[in-house]
Amino acid sequence: MPLSAAVISGVQKLVLYETRARYFLVGSNHAQTKHRVLKIDRTEPKDLAIIDDKHVYNQQEVRELLGRLDLGNRTKMGQKGSSGLSRAVSAYGIVGFVRFLEGYYLVLITKRRKMADIGGHSIYKIEDTNMIYIPNDSVRVTHPDEARYVRIFQNVDLSSNFYFSYSYDLSHSLQYNLTLLHSPCDPGTVEEVHTRSSRQQDSFDIFEDEGLPTQVFHGLQSEPYAKYVWNDMLLERIKDTVHPDWLMYIIHGFCGQSKLLIYGRPVYVTLIARRSSKFAGTRFLKRGANCEGDVANEVETEQIIHDASVMSFTAGSYSSYVQVRGSVPLYWSQDISTMMPKPPIRLDQADPYAHVAALHFDQMLQRFGSPIIILNLVKKKEKRKHEKILSEELFPAVINLNQFLPPEHCIDYIAWDMARYTKSKLYNVLDRLSMIAENVVKRTGFFINRSDFFCHTLRPDERWGDLGGSLTSSGRVQTGVLRTNCVDCLDRTNTAQFMVGKCALAYQLYALGMIDKPKLQFDTDCVRLFEELYEDHGDTLSLQYGGSQLVHRVKTYRKIAPWTQHSKDIMQTLSRYYSNAFSDADRQDAINLFLQVYQPSESKPHLWELPTDFYLHQRNSMALTHDRRSYTYWWSEGILSYLPLPYDEVPCEENMKKVAVRRVNRYDESIDTYTEFFKPYELTSFDDTFCIAMTNSARELMPKTVGVDPSPFTVRKPEETGKSAVIGAKSSKEETVVQRKTAASAPPPPSEEQISSSSEDDSEDDRDDDGSVSQRSTPIKLLTESGESVRTQEDFLQQSMRETYGLNLAALPAEEDMLIYERGFHALCETDVPVSCFTTDSIYEVSSPQVDRDNREVFEDHVLTGLGQVRSLCREDILMYREYIKNRYM
Repeated sequence: MPLSAAVISGVQKLVLYETRARYFLVGSNHAQTKHRVLKIDRTEPKDLAIIDDKHVYNQQEVRELLGRLDLGNRTKMGQKGSSGLSRAVSAYGIVGFVRFLEGYYLVLITKRRKMADIGGHSIYKIEDTNMIYIPNDSVRVTHPDEARYVRIFQNVDLSSNFYFSYSYDLSHSLQYNLTLLHSPCDPGTVEEVHTRSSRQQDSFDIFEDEGLPTQVFHGLQSEPYAKYVWNDMLLERIKDTVHPDWLMYIIHGFCGQSKLLIYGRPVYVTLIARRSSKFAGTRFLKRGANCEGDVANEVETEQIIHDASVMSFTAGSYSSYVQVRGSVPLYWSQDISTMMPKPPIRLDQADPYAHVAALHFDQMLQRFGSPIIILNLVKKKEKRKHEKILSEELFPAVINLNQFLPPEHCIDYIAWDMARYTKSKLYNVLDRLSMIAENVVKRTGFFINRSDFFCHTLRPDERWGDLGGSLTSSGRVQTGVLRTNCVDCLDRTNTAQFMVGKCALAYQLYALGMIDKPKLQFDTDCVRLFEELYEDHGDTLSLQYGGSQLVHRVKTYRKIAPWTQHSKDIMQTLSRYYSNAFSDADRQDAINLFLQVYQPSESKPHLWELPTDFYLHQRNSMALTHDRRSYTYWWSEGILSYLPLPYDEVPCEENMKKVAVRRVNRYDESIDTYTEFFKPYELTSFDDTFCIAMTNSARELMPKTVGVDPSPFTVRKPEETGKSAVIGAKSSKEETVVQRKTAASAPPPPSEEQISSSSEDDSEDDRDDDGSVSQRSTPIKLLTESGESVRTQEDFLQQSMRETYGLNLAALPAEEDMLIYERGFHALCETDVPVSCFTTDSIYEVSSPQVDRDNREVFEDHVLTGLGQVRSLCREDILMYREYIKNRYM
């Protein structure tokens, strides 16, 4: 069985042509070598009539077809004037078809922007759309409320954080997509299409032609995960009638990508957030969960690390980690009619058997497996009960569900009052979060698609052996997920997710052989870049759900935020309250209309006349009533099955309370044991790693300042941010080690003129700094006047090497370095000696270099100089060095 291949959509560019009676939508691939045609009838006032021509045209055939359509739709044959076929708009994809009270509209993507690249698969952000009314004006039946529905629908700004891809399924995780691609399958699905008949066509309507069936093989194309698809209902009418190339699914949330250069290798850090389209809405209007187990503000966040030097899913190195946020899965809400900053929390319905929580965790177990770890960050101690109400209901629900699950698959519950710890001066919030994150990542593991990295053998770490997840023949697989929540799932949740993501990032880089220990410190370029990526992620999600950016950030919990940040926090809080009070209702109506939760009709009240949208999101009304039966949830081979349990076997309320009290005490004590458990895992530095930027000049690879370490894993003070360039950046024109490519477009690379000018500026700075030293130094005079003693040459070389490279050649190298040198030196001299003890040490396989005798002697002289055994310089070397000094300093 051959390995399956990803399907690249054959429709990436579209042109819409119109006549009086029809729309013709012509789609082509990126190279415009293959074309498909859709015919949309404009004579139907309220119905959608679409015919898909199954034939694949080349460019010449499409031109002939359009010419015939133009000629056939003129008023009179040969009449001059306006064409019978006119070009309406160019586009890049179909969002969908929507109808309110009149006819159907066609929504097209007219502008796009590339945001990320994963394995050669581009991810685009929608920049602009066009909404086109399909029926002709001659058959249009007007309705007075149509314009209002159009305005409400357009309140969903499609140019704000909607993403799509032609070849990568954004609704699924990287682990799912790569596992699917590596699974053995048939060569593809066989589909019958029609080719044009060889006979001459008399009619211009090609849809009336009959052709001969042919065989076309397609690769494997997975079904999107409907929960994270936002235009699924808009494509519902055409799913079964058009070719899959016409269907393009979009997600809503966030997508950002940043770039690191490590050992000259480009490493992409990508963050993708998928917002759930089920029970979607705005803050205060969507709280808790509906009767189907879908919770408000549910977001799946995935961080992907891949080596961009090999852009291939089969040969490249990829790693990902997934975590989830979402509202507390209970029936609860907040009354916003009082206009209070914090409306009281109320439980709307009693749920003694935790039915809604069971449905929610059922979805998570089927998608992620076990363990499901809940990190509940709501307050536990309050003078007046507010957030505590949710914890008092959630924990017994988890206890109730766990008694029906095997012990190894039970839901873990961690309750930690993050707000209370933030106010205390005795505790460090991020240290405690770091302990929790270490425990979580160890249990769930992470995904990596390669198993031939020997980093854990070359640089062993005791934490690697305790890592969870599943081992496969092709790498590691994440099993289970962390589910984080506070009340709004915004500020506290984003900081907690960042700390877990930072811990997972360390393991990912360690697994890919980038660092020597699975630990990252703050105030490094790598973590600073990752923090900015997560803050952009949090701001975007907060704007979508809460109406403002984040109020409390990572710097706030580190207590290093500047004093000006407090005024910004106040403004963000006011902006959030204003949005919740005055604009969230309109945004909620727009979301309900866009997702087709509400579909306008003459027989039911208008959307703005509904007193509540509660019943729109509660489709299964039978789930609101409970009979005298409960459900047993049993985990078996990744699928959750339901086993009815008689009511008499359900534990009584008194026993459940006893179990709950014992479990609460145990979890409170477990938090305090984290410190003792994680004492051996102290933060370590990574001074041995080295990161360089690939530039046009070899001179720029040489450090000018002794104390500057260009590694992105080196701890720097906050004021040194932006000074971590390879060449000790003193000019803003120089290219830094860390390159950013997120929501804003990345700046262009520096030109050769800029690089040369920056080099000249650096030379001037060095001349000013070192001019006095070069004038007073005597080694040149001693070399020319005295007998060129070996000691003088040794002192001179050591001083120059110390000034240039920051190295002390007088000190003997470490024993480990000597072993590495001996192995490499023998490999240079004898080609039959292997460089590494492993057959495949990394994705790069190179043969031993062949060197001649002169180069070997130069290398030997360099090594002997480092050991203090300096040979006498010949006359040519002295003249060459004298010329170098004269050109640089005189």
